[in-house]
Amino acid sequence: MRAHEAGALHAEGYHGPSWLRPPGDVNELLPQLWARTVRRGSRCGMVKVGGVDVVAIAEQYGTPAYVVDEADFRARAREYAEAFDAAFADLCGGADVYYAGKAFLSTAVARWVVEEGLSLDTCSGGELAVALRAEVPPARIGLHGNNKSDAEIGRALDAGIGRIVLDSLAEVDRVADLAAARGVRAPVLVRVTVGVEAHTHSYIATAHEDQKFGLSLAEGQAGEAVRRVLARPELELRGLHSHIGSQIFDTQGFELAARRVLALHADVAREHGVQMPELDLGGGFGIAYTTEHDPLPVAELAQGLARIVRRECADLGVAVPRISVEPGRAIAGPSTFTLYTVGTIKDVGLDGGGSRRYVAVDGGMSDNIRTALYDADYSATLANRRSDAAPVLSRVVGKHCESGDVVVKDEFLPGDVGPGDLIAVPGTGAYCRSMASQYNHVPRPPVLAVRDGQVRVLLRRETEDDLLALDVG
Repeated sequence: MRAHEAGALHAEGYHGPSWLRPPGDVNELLPQLWARTVRRGSRCGMVKVGGVDVVAIAEQYGTPAYVVDEADFRARAREYAEAFDAAFADLCGGADVYYAGKAFLSTAVARWVVEEGLSLDTCSGGELAVALRAEVPPARIGLHGNNKSDAEIGRALDAGIGRIVLDSLAEVDRVADLAAARGVRAPVLVRVTVGVEAHTHSYIATAHEDQKFGLSLAEGQAGEAVRRVLARPELELRGLHSHIGSQIFDTQGFELAARRVLALHADVAREHGVQMPELDLGGGFGIAYTTEHDPLPVAELAQGLARIVRRECADLGVAVPRISVEPGRAIAGPSTFTLYTVGTIKDVGLDGGGSRRYVAVDGGMSDNIRTALYDADYSATLANRRSDAAPVLSRVVGKHCESGDVVVKDEFLPGDVGPGDLIAVPGTGAYCRSMASQYNHVPRPPVLAVRDGQVRVLLRRETEDDLLALDVG
């Protein structure tokens, strides 16, 4: 249990986490942390993305700003589509990849994922509205949610989306009744809680028993949901769904989850004579936020899951259903960095000796809540120039009225970083803009896509007029 909002700030003799080492070159950009077109210019050392330097971006669009490497985003989406299709080609004719829109979604991004061969997973009426505005083919849209409203379900049915994931017993009849009122048949999957403890933060682990998602396999809820679905002719049972959590770096948890959910798949075929055509194994594939993280290459991940499904289906004596997965972070996360301007610098003494440098920037927890919410780690670099100064252990913090307003807990930055410098934080494409707030009435930053020397605005910067427009008092 943490004793203070700022975490290890008050630890005696604190010198940073064990995985963080003083860099040989404080200007180096580690490839595993950055989008693929990000480079440091050879002359002045400015960071560039898609051929555009960050100083030009800051001058034209201001900071903070989320900067998306469009080519990187598209390449990661395409790699997932191709890797999973190839890995499952001889098992079930390929696999379907649904981009998890909750990671980050805009109309442009929805179009990108479709153009690169993916489908789109939504989990709210707002996300569904974006998908429909982007003209995503309805058959390639899915709808999740543990508490879908009648309006959200009705909109999905009216649009004719490809699948609705049922999350509770009550939802079976609600979806069926709404489908009956429209004279349509709703394609559904049953979300199964398989009782797997994913090795991740408790807030993003989703397959253990004591949490809000899905229908318990151990308590018989999942089997009961299947029976109720089959009893309603307005519903078409497409298959089962399992999601064990997020920021996962191996296939061990997926192996146990697949074994348990495929056992239910086999029971349904045996007891009801129904061969469900689909099985969704969820997403949650991890990315490298720091040098501590070592994610699996996409092809290796796909092949590992294919081996698991092949083995489990063979042991159960069932045909392999069409597999789908739902990466979000793994596609959006590495594609984006957040660009900040430094405001103030403070050196603060620590209990037990030593000191820490606080580098305050013009954003913070309103544009990246993950550090405060999940104790997440990030990296950072001085982005507007190269520095020959010695590295100093620093903490990048925001401008909000909270001591827990930390963006990067620990990073070695050049000792001469000062007001007006630009700091770039990689790996912020997932769950940063999508979870952003207007805390302290700070408008949310823009999202800028950069490709082949061109910058375009995906989401414009909010203004004070936007804030005041909601205030009708």
